[in-house]
Amino acid sequence: MGRQQQVLREVVAGLLRDPRLLAACAERDMGALFRLLNHRGVSTRRIAAAVDITQGRLYDYMNGKSRVEKLSVFEQIADALHIPGHLLGLARRSWEPQAPIPQKSVETPPNGDDLAAMDAFRDADRQAGGGRLYGAVVRHLHNHVGPRLVDARSGLQIFAAAAAFTEMAGWMAHDTGHDELAQQHFDRALPLARTSGDLTLAANIAASSSHLALQTGDPAQAAHLARTGLENVAHGPRIPSLTARLHTMHARALAVTQQHDPAVRALDTAHTVLGTSVEAEHPWISPFDAAALASEAALVMRDLERYDEALAHAEQAISLRENGRARSLALSRITLVGIHVQRADLDAAVHFGLTLLMTSPNLSSIRVVHQLEELRATLEPHRDYPPVRDFLARFDDAARVRMLLLADIITPHSGGILP
Repeated sequence: MGRQQQVLREVVAGLLRDPRLLAACAERDMGALFRLLNHRGVSTRRIAAAVDITQGRLYDYMNGKSRVEKLSVFEQIADALHIPGHLLGLARRSWEPQAPIPQKSVETPPNGDDLAAMDAFRDADRQAGGGRLYGAVVRHLHNHVGPRLVDARSGLQIFAAAAAFTEMAGWMAHDTGHDELAQQHFDRALPLARTSGDLTLAANIAASSSHLALQTGDPAQAAHLARTGLENVAHGPRIPSLTARLHTMHARALAVTQQHDPAVRALDTAHTVLGTSVEAEHPWISPFDAAALASEAALVMRDLERYDEALAHAEQAISLRENGRARSLALSRITLVGIHVQRADLDAAVHFGLTLLMTSPNLSSIRVVHQLEELRATLEPHRDYPPVRDFLARFDDAARVRMLLLADIITPHSGGILP
């Protein structure tokens, strides 16, 4: 390695705790990274030569005309400049130490205003759905969190806050039916969490990404993400709710691929872990309780075609959610009705379906709308049975009312959701 390459790496090493470099890496904005190096006196010729790109391409990145997108180029830059892989959302590079990255101590406590905003958004989301909250969360992220990423006084904890709000934006995008947008938010949240040094938060984001992979039909990726999350939680304090959530996501991925015994073992582990003692509270991770576990367990058993057990879990989820969390209650009731259909108990499906139709018709969750449409499709083949035919008529009436109430977040021509 030449002397110039060594000098460039020394410049980068001196910036590894600089908020500007951390922000550029967290956003995967290589143009900002190159501008920072250039401002530190490194010529564009030397930067281009070090990372093996043309100066023309480098200028395009620095001027914002294009962005680095390919994984191989991120790896090339990380290895050339000795930027630790986790800062760019990459695997540990071959030149990095073998020991796992330890949890960094929090330099400053979480900002109280950030925590209050997070709690307020979560409460509103549970009751009303994320359809009308997505824009507010993104604005909060851009206006109140983002600017502090480049303020050295904020410490690394601001990256944890940014990761948490970015993950929340991902969930709300998912709730509006924009799964590609949700994936973009989750992909941005993970390097922010890693930059903060908070592996527990990174594991929480992996659990969310695992859920999304299941929803988009990629159980192999869902299983991989759940395992990655479990590896991360092993290096942090014991938080049973998060560990149980990751085991549950793993169980769901295994169940979709009909791996019966491993799926049941993973689900049993989740039940066992959830009842253990808590070592520490974490301000940013998503809640996961007995009701959430029961709801997911119903889906695991449904996919394994163990319908009696699935039914018991679905009933438990509903009983635990009876007094709150409108979206979770609606999703559990959809699962319950679907299980009755699969058990060929059409009278029970109609009975509980009528209760479902009364569940928060103004809930701003397109995810619920889509699952209702899927439920209707499972009932349609049974419309020759008079109770089912009557129910479908009432279902369609309720659906028209629901769509009118959601007209402000649904475009009339494409059926798409306005972000």
